Amino acid sequence: MQIPISKFDAISEQTIQIREPELADGAHMWQIAENSRVLDTNSSYAYLLWCRDFPDTSMVAEIDGEVAGFVIGYTRPAWPNTLFVWQVAVDRPHRGHGLGVNMLDALLERAAAQGITQLETTIAPDNPASVAMFAALARRRGAALTRTTLFSADQFPGGHQPEDLYRIAPVTTQEERR
Repeated sequence: MQIPISKFDAISEQTIQIREPELADGAHMWQIAENSRVLDTNSSYAYLLWCRDFPDTSMVAEIDGEVAGFVIGYTRPAWPNTLFVWQVAVDRPHRGHGLGVNMLDALLERAAAQGITQLETTIAPDNPASVAMFAALARRRGAALTRTTLFSADQFPGGHQPEDLYRIAPVTTQEERR
């Protein structure tokens, strides 16, 4: 899926493509997560499995042929109309240009066409950038954004921050929003 360059004014000289991940992207995704210093980095094996098993609920952004960011998610087994977004990451040199929200928007457009009606994600209270990104996504799509507590800090071993559940609904296609 080619994204209109006008959405990325600061990087308009580059070729940007948002697409499903391929197995070869797994190592790049792991490195971006590792370099983020914000995400809980999964094992490199997990990113390879994600590329193999969940490409239809994930996205990769390429800039000039190099992986610059990714979104990984899955459809909740008990709630098949719900897409849970596990991680969104943009490599440091490409942050601040809207790449994360554009990957999410592309993923939701495809998911809505396949029957997804809501998106869920969790965000730690000390991550205002992620809250802002998902709020922008909800506004862009004309949907409500709600927040509830999902996991408290005492439920995590090892001193993890609590995780709030954010839900965007309804998720609709661009055609349905017209």
